Amino acid sequence: MNTSIKKLDDGRQTESMTSLFLSQSYQDAWDDYARSLKKEGFARWDYIVLTASNEEQAEGFHAQIALRQKEKLLPSQTRFLILPDPDGRRVGSGGATLNVLRAIAEAEGTGDFTGKKILVIHSGGDSKRVPQYSAMGKLFSPVPHELPDGRTSTLFDEFMAEMSGVAGRIREGMVLLSGDVLLLFNSLQIDFPGRGAAAVSFKENVEIGKNHGVFLMGEDGNVAKFLHKQTTESLRAQGAVNEQDSVDIDTGMVIFSPEILNGLYSLISRQGIFDKEKYDTYVNETVRLSLYGDFLYPLAGESTLEAFYEEKPEGEFCPELLAARKVVWEILRPYRMKLLRLSPAKFLHFGTTAEILKLMTQGTLHYSHLGWKSKINSSVGQNPSYDRDGTNLISRNIWKSGRPELAQASARPGSVAALNSILSTNAECGEDCYLEVSYVHPGSVIGNHVVLSYIDIHGETIPDEVVLHGLKQRDGRFVVRIYGIHDNPKTALSENGCAFLTGTLRQFMDRNGISENELWDEGENKTLWTARLYPVCNTIPETVAAALNIYEMVNGNGDATAWKNSERKSLCSGFGEASPHALIDWQSRMHELVKMDSLEQIIHTGGTVQEAQNLLQKDSLSKIQNEWLDRHIGRGGFSSMIRLYYYIGCALGGSEGEKYIDKCFQTIGEKILAGTLDSIQTNFDCRIQCEEHHVNLPLRVNWGGGWSDTPPYCNENGGTVLNAAISLNGDLPVKVTLRRLEEHKIVFDSRDMDTHGEFTEIEPLQSCGDPYDSFALQKAALLVCGIIPSEGSSLEEVLERIGGGIFMSTEVVGVPKGSGLGTSSILAGACVKALFEFTGITYTQEDLYDHVLCMEQLMSTGGGWQDQVGGLSMGLKYITAESGMHQYPKVQQIELKQETKDELNQRFAVIYTGQRRLARNLLRDVVGRYIGNESDALYALSEIQRTAALMRFELERGNVDDFAKLLSEHWELSKKLDKGSTNTCIDQIFAVIEDLIDGKMICGAGGGGFLQVILKKNATKEMLEERLNNVFQDSGVNVWESEILW
Repeated sequence: MNTSIKKLDDGRQTESMTSLFLSQSYQDAWDDYARSLKKEGFARWDYIVLTASNEEQAEGFHAQIALRQKEKLLPSQTRFLILPDPDGRRVGSGGATLNVLRAIAEAEGTGDFTGKKILVIHSGGDSKRVPQYSAMGKLFSPVPHELPDGRTSTLFDEFMAEMSGVAGRIREGMVLLSGDVLLLFNSLQIDFPGRGAAAVSFKENVEIGKNHGVFLMGEDGNVAKFLHKQTTESLRAQGAVNEQDSVDIDTGMVIFSPEILNGLYSLISRQGIFDKEKYDTYVNETVRLSLYGDFLYPLAGESTLEAFYEEKPEGEFCPELLAARKVVWEILRPYRMKLLRLSPAKFLHFGTTAEILKLMTQGTLHYSHLGWKSKINSSVGQNPSYDRDGTNLISRNIWKSGRPELAQASARPGSVAALNSILSTNAECGEDCYLEVSYVHPGSVIGNHVVLSYIDIHGETIPDEVVLHGLKQRDGRFVVRIYGIHDNPKTALSENGCAFLTGTLRQFMDRNGISENELWDEGENKTLWTARLYPVCNTIPETVAAALNIYEMVNGNGDATAWKNSERKSLCSGFGEASPHALIDWQSRMHELVKMDSLEQIIHTGGTVQEAQNLLQKDSLSKIQNEWLDRHIGRGGFSSMIRLYYYIGCALGGSEGEKYIDKCFQTIGEKILAGTLDSIQTNFDCRIQCEEHHVNLPLRVNWGGGWSDTPPYCNENGGTVLNAAISLNGDLPVKVTLRRLEEHKIVFDSRDMDTHGEFTEIEPLQSCGDPYDSFALQKAALLVCGIIPSEGSSLEEVLERIGGGIFMSTEVVGVPKGSGLGTSSILAGACVKALFEFTGITYTQEDLYDHVLCMEQLMSTGGGWQDQVGGLSMGLKYITAESGMHQYPKVQQIELKQETKDELNQRFAVIYTGQRRLARNLLRDVVGRYIGNESDALYALSEIQRTAALMRFELERGNVDDFAKLLSEHWELSKKLDKGSTNTCIDQIFAVIEDLIDGKMICGAGGGGFLQVILKKNATKEMLEERLNNVFQDSGVNVWESEILW
């Protein structure tokens, strides 16, 4: 094998094994973390200490810790301390370490650290090279990782997981970490002897090592030398590079034994008691002791005092520092520092904005084995299809949203990294952008290589290679800082004019006539970090505009006058006066908004309601989520509206979720009613035509396409139904009688309901939306026919005009409730037909269908249009309707040969199941499955229409046998659509007569009521009846006399 190929294969295998090891190690660490929260006796840290640069940053740390403690995400037995540098003075990492010892000694009442396990995370830097993290510190900067418990991770959260197992690997002592370095390792590899110190190193390629500190190990296994940022040649020459071209990189993780801690504490105490005078000698901004340069250097085997004096300090060389180093040398020199070499392990330094951008957009692939990904708790806009007319349409693969703006191109999703952010559809975004706790609204255009942090973008255009970072100040105003991805805020004006955005800070000043004293105070370091560049404004849009004006000013095109007249902050002062609580609130706000936007994306891309089930992870919407919903409901179409309500209701669950589901169905009713309200017009010309009028109508049997006529499916897709009119027991059982009364009153009499009511006032007649109102149907009929106005007027005036009072008798004779034969809608149709004829209102069949549909919406009963069509027209009907809010069913009377009609009547039979349909909400169940995009429901609704068309085809050919097969196929589809359409009793009835029938189907929605069958050619209704009587005897299961009415 070619040597280079073999090396490549070996490298890939090593990388794969390393990934597997680190993945399992992280899982082990997370398990340790979980145990630290709950398990009694688990080894935990006694103290976890975070150092901060000042009181303001410490306040932010406190807020973050309190948030996690409230959610029980930190071990309750561990004490957390947040320690800012004293009085905000920069005392160095060594001074901060002494301050930690002071605080713990004060808390414990002793300067002896024996037996204590202490974790210290030095996190008090200004994050000058990553200014967007200054306010909260890099410690709480995001990591592109969703934790196993579903939270968005930060460096701090990763530390808590990774270090949970380390507490069990040391008997006592202090572990110190750098707050801007993420370490990935297995804690089982920590082997600390318990005396002196230990430095943890990872193996990294020499090319990486040259930019960091490197340890050189002596023959005794201890650290012999520190090699800081040396060339590869120098590292090789000193023997620091192994055969794999790797070095022992300084990870910033150090372990101190209690002896060292006690020795260091002696710097600030006398005989174990804290001494303020000594503390002030060593903990100050003049000496600025360094943990790594001053406390670790004396522990290296080959160190010398002379070289120690010359070691580069954290601050400046001064006599006070040299005196301090002499004392530190005497205290620490007796100890040595063991080198703990951990491998496989990884070291990630969160150094500059450019490095973080690269990590978030490209680097996540390298750590995918740890669950890292480029999009965490974010909603990045997709491109759903849509109908040309804007009407929403659901198919198996995609729901077409009905919002034309959704058809526009959004971001290229693969090129955007996002954390706790929303990139709206119809917002454009370039390559390799990172959105962090930000909201990019429709119409925005984001350039290439852009970082947006804690910001809302409302339609602005953001140029390439910039950072836009928002901060809310303590006074409630806002600052948005803009700077280049590669800008280094530490750079001074004297360094080639100080790179800034597309030019330099010097060019910015020269092109806009800006003097140095407009940017810096006298004597202040003239750097990008301290330049007062950024206007303070009252709103985020104002500050975004002000930031973009700065960009234009660099190019000589901005409004310099507006800039000069504004109050401004520097990168330094902006973060110093930032509100940490506002940052946490913004995180919470975006977290909640992302959930809502993600739910909307699930809808727009054809996702099912099950996908949204656990998305909200709460039982109610917050204020900000309700405001989001109001905005999106307001700008969305019908389909968007109902699905938002429905998906939210299902995601919330419980009684609160049911409110949103109710709102979904209420909206369906309201919108459809609004589409049919033009049918309701007061008829001032109608007059009673006779003393008494009767209307008798048949029932209907549904053969094909049932449910496709039901809103909102028919409104979004149209519908197709095949049904027929039948008599029952030789009668047309739906009966309405109208009689003129001399008295000016309305009388309702419902014999089958055993109710009677008289009305002399108009107001009760104008309200028919109460489902428990016994006369809701009769009232609705009077309203839709225009006999009673929907509001105003008086009953006396109306009845005087039409020529008398009205007695209305309604009855469905001999048909059990819940029959499935369309009685309710057909009775509504009979009422409308009777009123039209009784009062002389001319009408068409289409008018009848339309008015009944309007009635059902007025009564809030929902339902489709096939029942009333089935009963208002004799014979076999093929009924279709196109999509649209106002449904206009087209009815085609199907003409069959006489022999086909005779055969159908001979072989067709209806069977009563002996049970009423259970009082369950069939309509909501089936419609809910459709709205929720469930695959079985969508498939069935599409197929039943095709089946209806095939049924028509077979009947027109005279092929009753194939029609019967299609009827049985439809029955299987109905069960897919609604599992409640059958039950044990129905299944048993069909099983008992299986050898006598060629086709079977429920009537209506099923679950009880009537069944319908097509008998085999050699079977008779008498044989069917005998079989059923033999098995079910007197239970009520029987064949009822019926006839298809041609």
